Amino acid sequence: MKAFVLHQIGDFRLENAADPKPKEGETLVEVKATGICGSDIPRIYQSGTYSYPLIPGHEFSGVVRETKAATDSRWLDKRVGVFPLIPCRRCAPCLKSQYEMCRNYSYLGSRRNGGFAQYVAVPTDNLIELPESVNFTEAAMLEPMAVAVHAMRRVKINPSDTAVVCGLGTIGLLLLMFLIESGVSKIFALGNKEFQRQTAKKLGLPDGFYCDVRNQDVEKWIQAQTNGLGADVFFECVGKNETLCQAVEFTAPGGKVMLIGNPHAHMALEKQIYWKILRNQLTIAGTWNSSFTHDPKDDWHYALDRLSQKRISPTELISHTFPLEELEQGFRIMRDKTEDYGKIMGIVSY
Repeated sequence: MKAFVLHQIGDFRLENAADPKPKEGETLVEVKATGICGSDIPRIYQSGTYSYPLIPGHEFSGVVRETKAATDSRWLDKRVGVFPLIPCRRCAPCLKSQYEMCRNYSYLGSRRNGGFAQYVAVPTDNLIELPESVNFTEAAMLEPMAVAVHAMRRVKINPSDTAVVCGLGTIGLLLLMFLIESGVSKIFALGNKEFQRQTAKKLGLPDGFYCDVRNQDVEKWIQAQTNGLGADVFFECVGKNETLCQAVEFTAPGGKVMLIGNPHAHMALEKQIYWKILRNQLTIAGTWNSSFTHDPKDDWHYALDRLSQKRISPTELISHTFPLEELEQGFRIMRDKTEDYGKIMGIVSY
């Protein structure tokens, strides 16, 4: 098969690779669409991964072409999305079905071969069947959609709350989409790209509710928008010290801060920021993944339900689409930031 293989940091090539052989409890998925996550870029070009060679990619959808066990035969030829985290199912969180907090997990695309390929071996337990109303490109965005849903649901936001979404990458924009869909009306967004502003507007955010942090004073803007009170819920989707401090500074007394952005470097709090957490009795929460338990109430089913009913449209976030053979252009755009981009999608086969 054709696959993008990471041999060492920066040594990333499209080449012929052996077709994966599913083991007991696994299925072979023919990949149809695969998205590039922001975390893929440092993994490929800066920090590396856990072993080499390895095929990255954890946001993908496809069709089951082979099953190992007879009990899994019902999945044959099913259209599926794939939960990329592979839990150990033995640790304390796993025993509570809190698989997103597994202590000994594996992961498609970082700890074992993933979706930047024509085929991938996937644990059968990680599959979710797609309704006909959901196409493969939409389904390849289920993973970041579920991450956004998990953050929103963990913080238990009310429709009457004032929310600030800081950082309008894929997760931030999806979060904005789900907040609007859930009925939250007072949402303010902080972004730094024209594509983000235009996309937020398409999703239903009024012009006056978007702050371009490149040329506006964020503190004055938020104070003006919230009548000096700050946000009831502040979603930090960047992962930088500056925006972490802003989250604390601009959250109302008794409010909540939800940390979502992967850290870019070491994080530290100055004394005055720490004091603000104490004196304003802020609730600080964090999340990095999503719940997938095969229960209709988990995050993946929540996202898939809204998607199948066309209540959300994640493809609005797609700025670039490439066939697998040309997907390297997408990695370079994200690495070098040569142009504005949203979600970059690879179409493997349809």
